[in-house]
Amino acid sequence: MSQATIAIEKMKQSGMRVTKQRRALVAYLDQSGKFVPVTQLDSYMRGQYPGLSHDTIYRNVKAFEQLGILESDVENEQAIVKLQCDFQHPHHHHFICTNCHRVQEVKMCPLGYFENQLPGAKIASHNFELYGLCADCAKKLGK
Repeated sequence: MSQATIAIEKMKQSGMRVTKQRRALVAYLDQSGKFVPVTQLDSYMRGQYPGLSHDTIYRNVKAFEQLGILESDVENEQAIVKLQCDFQHPHHHHFICTNCHRVQEVKMCPLGYFENQLPGAKIASHNFELYGLCADCAKKLGK
């Protein structure tokens, strides 16, 4: 089952109406396969559905994030989102190519490593991402 199909099923299971606009939003993010600035998503959706308001798009982004359909982050002080890449393991980390922006899932969580260095500390949350050139870009750029 595709990630987009799983996202639509999660919407249905939560009782959320599955509208053509919501399907289009999921399809756009699924097709992208990488983090997209929310402003870019907003422009795309308003181009497809001219009557759609900014508020509606941002509310849907928030609702999708709460359902676990979207992953969000901040890059250069700008909100970015992508379709959840692993519905079976929502807690995961990423390697993000700084050239093509491809996102690859990192299976291991380093939290235990840091907990061992902070005896007695109660870590409330964490965010771990790796940035660099993916294998394809490193090969193309000769690095």
